Amino acid sequence: MIALIQRASDARVSIDGEDVGAIGSGLVALVAVEPNDTEASAERMLDRLLGYRVFADSAGRMNRSLDETGGGLLLVPQFTLAADTRKGMRPSFSGSASPEHGATLFDWLVRRAGQRHQPVASGRFGADMQVSLTNDGPVTFWLEARGQ
Repeated sequence: MIALIQRASDARVSIDGEDVGAIGSGLVALVAVEPNDTEASAERMLDRLLGYRVFADSAGRMNRSLDETGGGLLLVPQFTLAADTRKGMRPSFSGSASPEHGATLFDWLVRRAGQRHQPVASGRFGADMQVSLTNDGPVTFWLEARGQ
């Protein structure tokens, strides 16, 4: 599983002009499911999303996690992160999970995140979404998680 995370002061995802998910300060995670990902991979990714230290402590160092700050988590499905861009001028999506597998595991991740943390918001798998955020910093990281 892949996630591109951005620390945000606010973020929202809209579908057909309607906001379907929004957070204040927190993390936006663009999430791609790969073919071999499992619930164990998703749980590991959630551990990383909630525990990754990207928020400032009292000394101004990135030393606090989303769990510690209580900020929001906006999960957005983005299969294009798993694209193979090494050759040619068009991406190959052979590294992405099937739409069925991707939707199932992304929805599982959203439900599990809501059980472990609040607030959690999300986009909708397969929808044409517009994502807007104010990247705080800017702070952006690429995370990967494999099942154990």
